[in-house]
Amino acid sequence: MSKAASSPEPLDVDRIKSHLKTGRIGKKVIVYNSTASTNDVAAEYAKNKNNDGLVVLAEEQRSGRGRSGNKWLNSHGDSVLCSILLTECEVPSELLSLTCAVATAEAIGKCSKSEAKIKWPNDILLNDKKVAGILVESKKIAKYTAFIIGIGINCHQTRQTLPAELKKTATSIDIETGNITDRISLIKRLITSLEQWLETARLNKDEVIEQWRKLSTQLNRRMAIIYNRKRFEGNCVGIDPEKGLILQLDAGGIRMFHVKHSTIAKE
Repeated sequence: MSKAASSPEPLDVDRIKSHLKTGRIGKKVIVYNSTASTNDVAAEYAKNKNNDGLVVLAEEQRSGRGRSGNKWLNSHGDSVLCSILLTECEVPSELLSLTCAVATAEAIGKCSKSEAKIKWPNDILLNDKKVAGILVESKKIAKYTAFIIGIGINCHQTRQTLPAELKKTATSIDIETGNITDRISLIKRLITSLEQWLETARLNKDEVIEQWRKLSTQLNRRMAIIYNRKRFEGNCVGIDPEKGLILQLDAGGIRMFHVKHSTIAKE
């Protein structure tokens, strides 16, 4: 498989919006050929509350970022790089992260025709390798707080083009399916899934948590977490949308680890 041979089509606003049946997410879509960060663009639009539901896409990001300051690496046209702006959000920030993970996993699973899994807190996996990442940021405006959902999905990367340091841990939809991903169809699925799961989270948070549990790669498994530079090991026994991941510690007792202050230790 080669990118040159596949000649994937560029992103197109009209095709993305065509027959899109959402009422909120995607009512306005912007596509950049190149930008520093789609999250930064969305943050500028957040100054106007009427931009709720805006979707910002880019063929390339020069300064894409992930959680804890990590960089999101991509080549032109290889990925879905998008940010969704919510200037009105009735879902608590912690539950919002879980909701976005569930929606993204659902969209990727439908596109790849295989079950995508969630690795806490913000990674989506196909066959135990990272295919997508999510970064939810907030921006305080005068009378409201806006949330910006940044999502990066690997689509057209090949085993040859993945950086050497990521070959064992990362993948793309093309690699896993052996086909050329239709990024526009994937984006439409993502927008639709996100709108549906946001509404579900507003009405019934337990349904979101239950779906997250079904897709989790870590629930009921051993793991190690770094918290305040200290390492904790144990079995993952649950997830609390407000307090984070719940571990039955090897040292005894049960402890919750908040997503903002915890990272999973590398094996």
